[in-house]
Amino acid sequence: MDSILSQFSAWSYAFAALLHGLFGLYLVVAWRKGRQGIFLIAAVVTSGLWAAANWAFAASGWVWMFQLGNLLDVLRMAAWFGFLVAMLSQPAAGGSDSALPGWPRPGVLAVVTLGAVGVACFTLGLPAYGTPLRTWAATSLLTSVFGLVLLELFYRSVTERSRWGVKPLALALGGLFAFDVYLYSEMLLFSRIHPVIWGVRGFAHALALPLVAVSASRNPEWTFRVSVSRHVVFHSTALAGSGLYLLIIAAAGYYMRYFGGEWGEALQLALLFGGVLFLGVIFVSGASRARLKVFLAKHFFAYRYDYRTEWLGVTQALSVAGDGLSLGESVVKALADLVESPGGGVWLRDANGCYSQQARLNMPHYGIQEREGSEFTAFMLEREWVVNLQELRSGVSAGIKQAQLPEWASDVSDIWLIVPLISSGVLVGFVVLLTPRTPIDVNWEVLDLLKMAGRQAASYFARMQVTDALLEARKFDAFNRMSAFVVHDLKNLVAQMSLMLRNAERHKDNPEFQADMLDTVRHVEERMRGLMTQLMEKTPINQRKPVSLNALLAHIVQSKRMFQPCPRFVEGAPELSVIAHSERLERILGHIVQNALDATSEHGSVSVELSQQRNQACIVVRDTGSGMSAAFIREQLFKPFQTTKASGMGIGAYEAQQYVQELGGNLAVHSEVGVGTRFDICLPLAENVQNAGNTTVAN
Repeated sequence: MDSILSQFSAWSYAFAALLHGLFGLYLVVAWRKGRQGIFLIAAVVTSGLWAAANWAFAASGWVWMFQLGNLLDVLRMAAWFGFLVAMLSQPAAGGSDSALPGWPRPGVLAVVTLGAVGVACFTLGLPAYGTPLRTWAATSLLTSVFGLVLLELFYRSVTERSRWGVKPLALALGGLFAFDVYLYSEMLLFSRIHPVIWGVRGFAHALALPLVAVSASRNPEWTFRVSVSRHVVFHSTALAGSGLYLLIIAAAGYYMRYFGGEWGEALQLALLFGGVLFLGVIFVSGASRARLKVFLAKHFFAYRYDYRTEWLGVTQALSVAGDGLSLGESVVKALADLVESPGGGVWLRDANGCYSQQARLNMPHYGIQEREGSEFTAFMLEREWVVNLQELRSGVSAGIKQAQLPEWASDVSDIWLIVPLISSGVLVGFVVLLTPRTPIDVNWEVLDLLKMAGRQAASYFARMQVTDALLEARKFDAFNRMSAFVVHDLKNLVAQMSLMLRNAERHKDNPEFQADMLDTVRHVEERMRGLMTQLMEKTPINQRKPVSLNALLAHIVQSKRMFQPCPRFVEGAPELSVIAHSERLERILGHIVQNALDATSEHGSVSVELSQQRNQACIVVRDTGSGMSAAFIREQLFKPFQTTKASGMGIGAYEAQQYVQELGGNLAVHSEVGVGTRFDICLPLAENVQNAGNTTVAN
């Protein structure tokens, strides 16, 4: 036994024990229910215990550990046989209760019993078949051969379309059973345990375990939540390939150093540097990564794509648009990454009804336009077809007639795929993708994925276009609303000028009238300039600041003194200020006073009062005019473009209410038909507004 005790054997079985232990722990955590799962867990766990016992024997030399390992080996085989029988016992596709013939169950029992007897004979030194060692070797060889027969029965019972899920398992178990046949055949022929074969056995079991994990991930009916991520497979394969490549380079370097004489060390260093540099080039090469992904997708997975990951990737790419890339560039990148294309461009419908290039990625700008309603756009809208120009150039039908294809599609040789962007039955645009880095088989799976991503991108573009249209409409709405206010102010200014002209014939020689006329013209000119500035800049011409209500109301009353009745500002008002736009506040208060004058006869009265109530300045405009009904106040007064005056626009009261509320105040109306009207405007005092602002800043 001394020849078996080697460091290599200890590492071999230690690695196998560790790997089986971790995988067994994961299976226990991931297991839900099912007989197959119980047998698989038992097989993996007993394999781990068997490897641990052999490691202890190789490390310490304890013979009883070797004997325990042989007993666990029988239990391990029994667990794998039980797993295969459980798989064979599943209901057949035709509806029968089981696809299992009659002999496997008693055969498993007999073979396992015989294997246990062989181990007992070897342990106790009973020469049932020649020597105890030959007895153990013969029974173990029979057990391994039975395992191959049972595995062949299991594999043939699986339908063709389901074999992809059990192929890794069949390969792993077949390899292990064949390895045991070789081990026990050599033992039976030469009556000895070959130390190298026995030592490698641990590594063989460790290498076969990942194939078992792949089969478990492909068969959810085993009720395990085992999944092998495509990213893990890709990076693991790339890492394993890189390691193998570096080992080959190292071996070649060692050979050069050993046989290269005085140049050997230099050649070895140059080879290692060149090998590492070449590996770095491969890693940063998009074409190499693309070829590896395609190879893994074809040979390791039933479906080329992990749709959940791809969907999340496309959504993430579109949602971060603006972080260095525009939405159009993000769409191109998202679709190009799906098919290993280096880039492309996106064509969107413009205001002229043509599809033009709006964004591009790794693609030159083409002045290509496609008219809306052409045969090509009609085809894409009707069929939602991803056009493969590579197939068209090779003479294979791509679902579109040559006559329907635009001329530019044939002129540009780098164009590969054209993906329509359709949202709610409207062709928003289309994406043109360039020739891929590595040949891609554009099958139904690729087309479906591109269509899905295209619809997702089309919804983003449609939402962007709707948002832009809404913003433009809001800008026009704001401009039109401001224009309406400006026109309303111009109407009032024109009314003042008209009144002045009517009185000019009678009072043109009166020095006081001449002075008033000059003041009125100066005031109208200033207001008109301010309105023009406001209209051109589309913003208020000044910012809020403290406004003295006493001076403002006195100026409004003074500007209306030519009207009949002449408005009166009640004296004795306190000095009060509010935070507002001076000209805008003057405009709305002047409008209220003007309305009172318009509604009052020459023999009536209009008064303006100012008082303080707690922390507010209250302005009261009273008149003894025609008054308004409660229904009119409730339903029409503060609605835009509602008026009872023949020359009115119906927006003065609306603007007054909006602005008072904007300043944090309130406006109330009390009126009675035939009696008169009272407007109550309450605004927060300037010192209270400033104190509130300072408190907010301090907090």
